[in-house]
Amino acid sequence: MKSSNMNLQSASEPQPSKPLRNDPSKPIDSDSLFTTSNEVLIQHQGEHYRLRRTRNGKLILTK
Repeated sequence: MKSSNMNLQSASEPQPSKPLRNDPSKPIDSDSLFTTSNEVLIQHQGEHYRLRRTRNGKLILTK
C-alpha cells in the first residue's frame, strides 16, 4: 500500500464523496475539512461549490 497521501484530495479534481460522520446531530469541526488547504470543493445536486477559509477564520461558500 502507498503512503497516506492517497487520501488527499486535489481542489482541481473532485473525488467521490464519503460520509464524514455517522451522527447527524453532531457538528463537523471545520479543521477536519481543511486538513491540507484552505478550500474544499463540494458537489451538491450536480453543482460544484467552493468553501474557503479566510485568513481571519471566516468561511465563504461560492458557486
